[in-house]
Amino acid sequence: MPWVQITLHTDPDHTEALEDMLLICGAGAVTMLDGADQPVFEPIKGTTPLWQDTRVMGLFAADTDADLLLNYLQTGWQEQFAGATFPKYKVEILEDKDWEREWMDRFEPIQFGSKLWVCPSWKPVPEPSAANLMLDPGLAFGTGSHPTTALCLEWIAQQDWQYKRAIDYGCGSGILGLGALLLGAEHVLGVDNDEQALLATRENAHRNQINPDAIPVFLPENTPQEPVDIMLANILAGPLIGLSETLSQLTKSGGLITLSGILAHQADEVIEAFSPWFNMHTVTQKEEWVRIDGVKY
Repeated sequence: MPWVQITLHTDPDHTEALEDMLLICGAGAVTMLDGADQPVFEPIKGTTPLWQDTRVMGLFAADTDADLLLNYLQTGWQEQFAGATFPKYKVEILEDKDWEREWMDRFEPIQFGSKLWVCPSWKPVPEPSAANLMLDPGLAFGTGSHPTTALCLEWIAQQDWQYKRAIDYGCGSGILGLGALLLGAEHVLGVDNDEQALLATRENAHRNQINPDAIPVFLPENTPQEPVDIMLANILAGPLIGLSETLSQLTKSGGLITLSGILAHQADEVIEAFSPWFNMHTVTQKEEWVRIDGVKY
């Protein structure tokens, strides 16, 4: 039996209301997915954190009238959030499938440069002689398909990592730092303000048979202050601007920096914030996102 699926893009403040409306309309299932490759880790007890860009997906029987469904959702939205713009949405017809297999089949190994692959564990490794980073999709995983992660991994794959020490600031699952280590980095510090992110980085290091001493992890206030050769930071524009002096202090003179999580229209503001310490000389864009690379004066 086919299904009708509606997908709505929203934020944490509106997610619960949309879920309730979809269930009232008769959704057989409601799923929430990350819309922007933002890790969410095991929550603190009593909390239910969600992504800033959350996709709320409702699955309905094939005979559902999509027009009536949308009319109800839009009416309910205006009653609860008068004046707020109704979320972007997509309605599609889905064939009946083995949904677990369908989900797994979505994820393929992804290549970055000539030497680095990110691979889910259930797929064969395309190039055994390459640097293969084994990470399974989940709450604490950026698959590499989102532009910000892809931009950073592409940059990492281009660098000479021999004898280099780095910091992955805002490490999340550790995808950037672990990629650097597999490509030959000597040592990477993982830094994140979420202890669950630090746990995820340690677990992913173990999965990839990387010595945990090669990627120790720290909360920001406990970060060792010795400057490193390369600074990696895939966060968001606002936090990056606030961290500009901190990241400068942690980067050697002549050291490299790469920043992402930045929308194209935010690039000038980020460059201005870092320009007292770095020559931010390259902006690379993928879709609406950019990566900014620089060298410490």
